[in-house]
Amino acid sequence: MRREYERYGLSGLRSLVGTLQLSGAIGLLIGLQVPWVGQLASGGLALLMLCGVGVRIKIKDKAVLTLPAFAYMVLNAYLAFAVY
Repeated sequence: MRREYERYGLSGLRSLVGTLQLSGAIGLLIGLQVPWVGQLASGGLALLMLCGVGVRIKIKDKAVLTLPAFAYMVLNAYLAFAVY
């Protein structure tokens, strides 16, 4: 995983990204009981994945490597706008 972050040019942000992902996952779980928390968490995760797609495009990754980040972005955006 460290090599991947180095390849992205984001080795200094690895802890921040991990913390944001973990916070988003916890927020989604809390969102099962408190909908506005789930909405914020899914919106934040969608933005995080949008950044991930942007990084993949910037480093010129193949589309097949960009697809998971794009799919998670779409899924979280759907959760933020349609479910909650």
